[in-house]
Amino acid sequence: MTCSAAQAQLKVGSKRFTESYILGEILARTAQAEHKPGLGNTGIVFAALKAGAIDVYPEYTGTIAREILRLSGNPGLDELNQALAAQGLAAGIPLGFNNGYALAVREDSVLKTLSDLARRPDLKLGLSQEFLARADGWPGLKAAYRLPQRPTGLDHGLAYEALTAGKIDAMDIYTTDAKIERYKLRVLEDDRKYFPRYDAVLLYRRDAPVEALKKLEGRIDEKAMIRMNAAAELEGKSFSQAAALFFGDDSGKRRNFLDLLFGPDFWRLTGQHLLLVFASLAASVVVAVPLGIVAARLPRAAQLVLGAVGVIQTIPSLALLAFLIALVGTIGVLPALIALFLYALLPIVRNTHSGITQNARGLLQAGKALGLRAGQILLKIELPLAAPSILAGIKTSAVINVGTATIAAFIGAGGYGERIAAGLALNDNAMLLAGAVPAAVLALLVQGVFEIAERRFGWLEFRR
Repeated sequence: MTCSAAQAQLKVGSKRFTESYILGEILARTAQAEHKPGLGNTGIVFAALKAGAIDVYPEYTGTIAREILRLSGNPGLDELNQALAAQGLAAGIPLGFNNGYALAVREDSVLKTLSDLARRPDLKLGLSQEFLARADGWPGLKAAYRLPQRPTGLDHGLAYEALTAGKIDAMDIYTTDAKIERYKLRVLEDDRKYFPRYDAVLLYRRDAPVEALKKLEGRIDEKAMIRMNAAAELEGKSFSQAAALFFGDDSGKRRNFLDLLFGPDFWRLTGQHLLLVFASLAASVVVAVPLGIVAARLPRAAQLVLGAVGVIQTIPSLALLAFLIALVGTIGVLPALIALFLYALLPIVRNTHSGITQNARGLLQAGKALGLRAGQILLKIELPLAAPSILAGIKTSAVINVGTATIAAFIGAGGYGERIAAGLALNDNAMLLAGAVPAAVLALLVQGVFEIAERRFGWLEFRR
C-alpha cells in the first residue's frame, strides 16, 4: 500500500464546538482525509476513536489527563502516552497553543477571581453540559473553591447571549473563544490554580497513518486560533472557510441563508437523511406489523408488546444513541438506524393491533363459514380491512423519523442534523434554519405522499 493510499483512509473526527470543527477541517485538508465533524462530547468521540470509527481527533492535554485517564496534577506527554499505550492510543503532535477552561462574567461585574464567586451564592451560572459532567469541570471546581451555586445546563453556543442579556451571571468558556472580546467579558482569575494546562495535541490510534499531520506541530498559536474561531463565529464563514485561513486562503465570503440552504453539501445531506429515515422505516414495518398481529391474536401478549414498544418511545434519543454506541462498539449510521428503527415501532404496532381488533366480527364469521383457515382469514379479510389503519401508523412513524433523524448527526451519521449541530455550536440562526427547514419540508412531503397513497388505496378499496 502506498503512502498516499494509506493517508486517504485516515478518518478524522471532531467534537461539537467551533474550535474542534475548525481543527478537524485543518487535519482533514492536511492529510487529505475524511472528516466526521461534530460527533459530540469527549466521551462519544473518544469511544469512536477506541472503536476505530475514527483514527485521530484534536484533543487537549488537560482533558486527556483529567477526563479520559483520570490522572491528577499536570502530566506531560510521556506520562500520558504511558497511560494510553494499553488502549492502543497515543497523544502527540502539539499544535502550538493552550486553550484552557475558565469562567467569565460581564465586564461590569464586581467579580475578579473564582474565590470572589464563592462569596456570591445568589449568582446564576449557565454551564455547558460537558463542563457540568467532566471530572476537571464543575465537580472539581466546586470542591476546590467550595462554590455554593447550583448551575443550569446550557449549550455553550447559546450561553454568550444569555450572559449578555442578564439571564445568567457567569458561564464556562474556552480561553481561545473569539466571543470573549466581542461580548466584552471578564475572565475570572483561577487564583487557586485549579485548571491544568490544555495544550492542543492530536489523540490518535497507534496504527493510524498520521505522518502527514506531523507538519502541523507547533504551527498554530493562540492568536491564529482565535482568528479562525472569530471567522466562524463572528464573520459568518463556514468551518472550512475558517480553516482555510491557516493555509493563507481568505477568499471565503460571508454566507447568506440561501447559500447555506442550497450549499454544496445539500444533496449529500439529503441522501443521508433519506437513507436514515426509510431504511429504518422499512425494518420497522417488517417487525412491527407481525408484532401488531401477535398482539391482536393473543390478548394476553398485547399488554406486553404494546407496553414494551411504548417504553422504548419514552427513552431520550441521545441517551438511546449513547447506549447503542456502547452496545455495537461504533458510531455513525448503524446505531442511528437501530435507534430510528426502535422509535418507529410504536405507531405501526399500535395501529396494526387496533386495525385488526376493530374488524367486524360478522365478516370474520363469514370467512369461517366459507371454510377459510385462520391464515387465509388474516391475509384475505383482516389485513385488507386493517390496511388503512396500518398505513396511517407507517405514515406517523415516517414523519417522526424525519425529525428524529436530525439527532443522528450528533454521532456522525450525517443528514440535515449536521447543519443543526453546527448552528448550535456557532449560535448561528441561519445555519440552524438551513438544517431545520429542509427537514420540515421533507416531513411535509412524506406526509403528503402517504396521504395521497391513503386516498388512492381508499379509492381502490371502494371500486373493489
